[in-house]
Amino acid sequence: MAKAKLGETSIRKLSTCHPDIIKLVRLVEKRAPFDFTVLEGHRSVERQKELFDQGRSQIDGITRRGKHNHVPSKAVDLAPYPIDWEDSKRFMVLGGVILSCAKELNIPIRWGADWDMDGDYNDHSFVDMPHWEIME
Repeated sequence: MAKAKLGETSIRKLSTCHPDIIKLVRLVEKRAPFDFTVLEGHRSVERQKELFDQGRSQIDGITRRGKHNHVPSKAVDLAPYPIDWEDSKRFMVLGGVILSCAKELNIPIRWGADWDMDGDYNDHSFVDMPHWEIME
C-alpha cells in the first residue's frame, strides 16, 4: 500500500496548526490508503463569519471563537483527495485512520461527524465530515 503524500499547499495550511495536530496528520499521511488534503488550519475571524453565514459552521467567530480561530489552530479540516463531497465512505475510511492514529499518539480528538464521540454517526443535526479538533 502506497502512503499518502501531502502537497505543498496542504503542508503550508497544516503549519498553522497545533503541534499535536501536525504530529497526528503526519502519522495519518503514512497510514492513509489514499491521498488526502488539508482544507484549512487556522482561520481568520472574517473567514469564520463567512462560513457561518453560508451555514457551513455553527460558530460565527465574533460572539464565539472556534478552534480554527486559535493561533496555532486547534482544529484542522481534512478531505480525501480528489474531493468528492458525496463520497462519505472515503471520509469514513479516512476518519478511521485518523481515530486510530490519534489513539496511538494519545491525542484527544473530536470529529465533526461524531461530535459526542459515541460512535453513532446518525445522532447529530450538524455534520462536518472534514473537521477534526483537539478536545480540551
